[in-house]
This record gives sequence, C-alpha cells and structure tokens, in this order.
Amino acid sequence: MIQFELNGRQVSTDDDPATPLLWVVRDTFKLKGSKFGCGAGLCGACTMHLDGQAVRTCITPISAVAGKSVTTIEGLGTPDNLHPLQAAWHDLSVPQCGYCQSGQIMSAAALLAQNPNPDEADVDTAMAGNICRCGCYPRIKKAIIETGARSLAYEAAAPAGLQRAAEEEQV
Repeated sequence: MIQFELNGRQVSTDDDPATPLLWVVRDTFKLKGSKFGCGAGLCGACTMHLDGQAVRTCITPISAVAGKSVTTIEGLGTPDNLHPLQAAWHDLSVPQCGYCQSGQIMSAAALLAQNPNPDEADVDTAMAGNICRCGCYPRIKKAIIETGARSLAYEAAAPAGLQRAAEEEQV
C-alpha cells in the first residue's frame, strides 16, 4: 500500500508500484485534468507538483511519491477560487485547444513559487520542456510574467494594508 498526500488529502493505493503517477491519479483517483502526451517526460502535458517541484508524471512511478505531497491542476485552484495563473490564463485567453494547458500552468506555478518575478529568459528556461502544439507561447509567457508582477504588487501593498487595519483596531 502506497500512501501520499493528493491535493491536501491523505490517500493510499495498492496499484503496482511501477505504475506511473499520471495513471494512478487519472484512473484510480479520477482526476482527469493532467493529460498524457508523449509518455517519455518530454512534452510536459502530465506535469504535477511533487513536494512543490514540477515533475513529469508519465515517467514518475507511484512508488516515488510514498509519503510525499502531490498537487494536480485540480488542487491548484477551484472554479470559485482560481490560482492567479489560472485567472491570468483566462484573462489573456491563453489556451487554444487547451490540451497542454494544465501542464503549462503547473510548470509556471512551480517557477513562480521559486522566482516570483521572472524575466523572459527565466520563463523560457523554466517552460522549455512544455510543448504547445497550438503555439500559444507568447500568451503563456505574458500570463506568467504578468502574474508574477501582480503578485509582487499585491505583496508590496499587503503589509501597508495590514498595518492600517491593525492601527484602526487600536483606535
């Protein structure tokens, strides 16, 4: 029995330990957001987070996630509470066919968690392993850079707002 955290929930599976994580998530846990693309870890459609790092789950055996935390696109945000990248994808009409987009967003989210203010070169490097057949790369890059900039602006404004709220409570 392999136990791990999936989108914040403790789960277990008795799937063969060599089964790729992608298939366990899709078939056993019925989360269909992550897609199968190449089966060789080259296209990025299957990307999920393993302990916060972007990984290609079509080549990651389920045995490698024992005791770890897995986040899928379904765990990143919800329709009522979108992750900032998901909101940017929507606002900028990033996807065309949409097939690769969950993997694109998961790779971008890992990038922004490590580097909240990436430049174009940082984005190019981090996203190099994600293939988009529709060629949405300029919109993907714009969404990532804008999300980073918005997050920094929010963080810069938040302490001042928190300070004002604390001051108002004391009055």
